[in-house]
Amino acid sequence: MGRNRSSRHWMAAAVLLACSLVAPPASAARTIELPPDAVQLKPSNLPGYAKAQAQCVACHSAEYMQYQPPTAARPYWDAMVKRMKTVFQAPVEDADMPLIVDYLVKTYGNEQGK
Repeated sequence: MGRNRSSRHWMAAAVLLACSLVAPPASAARTIELPPDAVQLKPSNLPGYAKAQAQCVACHSAEYMQYQPPTAARPYWDAMVKRMKTVFQAPVEDADMPLIVDYLVKTYGNEQGK
């Protein structure tokens, strides 16, 4: 019985050694460099502009807004901002959401020029 236990300990040690030899090295910190955005948010004096700069384009390009329908009404933009927060976990404060929606609908949606 002692010999059998000794064999198992030796076998376990050999397996651990083998795994450590074939395991990938600890991953080094990697950095990536993204190309600069060709499109920027349309500047505005609306308070939501600064919020959108800080929160929206942290995750996606401002070009995303250009692909939205220019006839999109406030409920569309409201749903879009809520979707970004709930589905994609965008770090948007609840208090900032109406400001961002106001900026988006007045800058890219059906309230442009109002």
